[in-house]
Parts: sequence; C-alpha cells; structure tokens
Amino acid sequence: MVAPPYQQPSTAPGTTHSEPPPRAPSTVPPPAGSAQPAQPPPAARQYQLGPASAALVAQAHTQAAGGNADLAAATIERALRIEPANPLLWIELGEVHQGAGHYAAADSMAHKALQLAAGDSHAEASAWHLAADSLRARGRNAEASEADARARALGAR
Repeated sequence: MVAPPYQQPSTAPGTTHSEPPPRAPSTVPPPAGSAQPAQPPPAARQYQLGPASAALVAQAHTQAAGGNADLAAATIERALRIEPANPLLWIELGEVHQGAGHYAAADSMAHKALQLAAGDSHAEASAWHLAADSLRARGRNAEASEADARARALGAR
C-alpha cells in the first residue's frame, strides 16, 4: 500500500484558529545608520586529512622510504581522488616528486596547494617551503629566498 502524500495537519477538532507558520528571518538589510550586532571574525581554517587519506599517506611514506617514488605518488593520487581540494595532499605529492628529483612537478604541486590553502597559515607555510626547496634545487636561489621569507611570515616549519 502506498502512503498518502504528507499533508499539513489541520487544527484539532473543536478549535477555531491555527497559528501562522513560522517566518523566515528577513534578508532585508537594516536601515543605514542603524546599529548592527558585531560579527565575530571568521575562524582560521585548518586542513586535516580524513582517515582514508591519512592511511594512504602513511602507506605512501613507506613506499617512498623503500625507494618506490612512483608507487608513492600513485598512492597519494588515490588519496587526492578522495579529497581533491585538500592542500595537504598536494603538498605530500609535491614532496614525493621533490624526493624523486622532479623539481618542476614539486613546484607545480606547491602552487596548487597554495591555491587551495587560503586561510590555513600552516598549510600555506608548508606549500611555500616546498616551493622554496624546489626552486633551490633548480638553482633559483633568489626566488627560493623569497618563498622562504613568505613561509617564515606565515609560521615556522
């Protein structure tokens, strides 16, 4: 048997009035010059890895330590399919590329992480450190110093 469609309950038998439905808050701004309640500043964002991604990153660390950078990169790419907007994973992938000597790829991953990390000073600092390391490895020391300075301005390594 199919249930009848949901209907708003009527007033109880014997009653003659019903309460109006609740109103949504007004989206009309208050008049100019009127006092508005103070808005708290937005909370700083702090990215973390989800459980599945964290397990994959741990597996990738083991693979990289065993000398298999290609497998480690593929493992982190699996985590990126789970959390594509997590800058920490892009930093991890960049570090694997950096360790394998793929410095331009590491720099690319650092810049992708920077695009995603807005509001998380720790993630931004880590991305700038990765960029600095990849620039330094390619002999671009002046640019590496600038990236290191940006990282220091955001927080310690």
